[in-house]
Amino acid sequence: MDCEPENTSPHDAASKQKRVAYVVSEDLVKVSDHRVLLKATPAYIRTRYHNSQVASLLPSNRFRSALVHQLVAAFARERPGWIRIIRPTAATAKDLLTYHDMEYVGFVLGDAPQASRFGVQGDLQDTRSISAELGLEDDCPPFKGLPAYVRMIAGASMTAARSLRDNESDVAICWDGGRHHARKSRASGFCYVADCVLAILVLKKINPRPKIMYIDLDLHFSDAVSEAFVSTSTSTQPTVLTLSIHHATRGFFPASELSGLTSVDTADPFTISVPLERGASAKSYAHIWESVEEVKAAFDPEYVVVQCGGDGLAGDPCAVFNWCIDVEEKGSMGWCVGRILEWKSKTLLLGGGGYNHTNTARAWAYLVSVATGDPLPVGTDIPDHRTFPQYQPSFTLDVPAGNMRDENTNEYLNEVKSTLNVLSARIRERLAANP
Repeated sequence: MDCEPENTSPHDAASKQKRVAYVVSEDLVKVSDHRVLLKATPAYIRTRYHNSQVASLLPSNRFRSALVHQLVAAFARERPGWIRIIRPTAATAKDLLTYHDMEYVGFVLGDAPQASRFGVQGDLQDTRSISAELGLEDDCPPFKGLPAYVRMIAGASMTAARSLRDNESDVAICWDGGRHHARKSRASGFCYVADCVLAILVLKKINPRPKIMYIDLDLHFSDAVSEAFVSTSTSTQPTVLTLSIHHATRGFFPASELSGLTSVDTADPFTISVPLERGASAKSYAHIWESVEEVKAAFDPEYVVVQCGGDGLAGDPCAVFNWCIDVEEKGSMGWCVGRILEWKSKTLLLGGGGYNHTNTARAWAYLVSVATGDPLPVGTDIPDHRTFPQYQPSFTLDVPAGNMRDENTNEYLNEVKSTLNVLSARIRERLAANP
């Protein structure tokens, strides 16, 4: 496929067939037959065999990464030219320090004197104490390969962002990214590195500085990303807008003052939170989506970063939402991502949550097809490959909705729409006042 001239703007690119990059590498995850993927065309990010099992050893999602990439590889085998592979560059300590604190980076990478958990000798009691301070316990325990994991996850998402920045692709996909709970100096919620923030910072360095919209579709609120870009200043024009659609209730992770429905009189209309009630289905997303697009139209971003967590899908062990993937069903995950891809913006698709691993692999492989502009029918058979038996009993691509009752009332969804419409108007006013 011919590349567009370097001076082509992101807005112009949408009028042509999108160039999709898939970021993956044998260093990060084992792919059943990497030679097949390397023949492909949209941009997909992937690493070499040396650290092939690092992502799959993530305690919260053991072996999920391999499952995802093997399924994508199996579909790519049947569709030559389907995607183009981009091999990521591991993040350096300097890259990580563009956001994370030095103490955290040094400890996680094993460079700090106390980091004996990661292979550097030190006092074990001191190590445990510092681990707790940095969030490296409970849901984020240290694990063998953590330094390589942090470098590769951050590097993969940053590589994807650079492919957009450098006009090498219109859509970049990095399913191993999307760790939206990691903070500057603390791991949290299965997230050890703030790759979403790091990717956004790559895009922010473009001159002239572009507007970047971050949309989070994970079941859980994007607390760390939203907080990273909060701005209460009225004298400057924010260049990053965050919008998270999620579930939030007392006792549900994460606990954040920002996770409730954003107030219409908030000091920061560029940090938007949309909590949905239990059982949220395609119908609920369809109800509010026009207003989501009003926010987009008001902000008019050159780049969009989408966190595509799969834990809101039907069948996930979280059992909170009842989302499906079929692009033909208005409001489904596939439909929402498809609408985003129609915007005149370069787009980065990241992974995230998803604890029914086969359903998450189905969803993300399906979203790859949506990104190519030729969605696979959801009834498509799973191709024969190494992990084929795990897709029983249906052995098809679909993740259909279940029977859970959608507790989002029309009254509440109309309140969400009204709130988003008011915030859109405030965004327009703010941008007009600070051109």
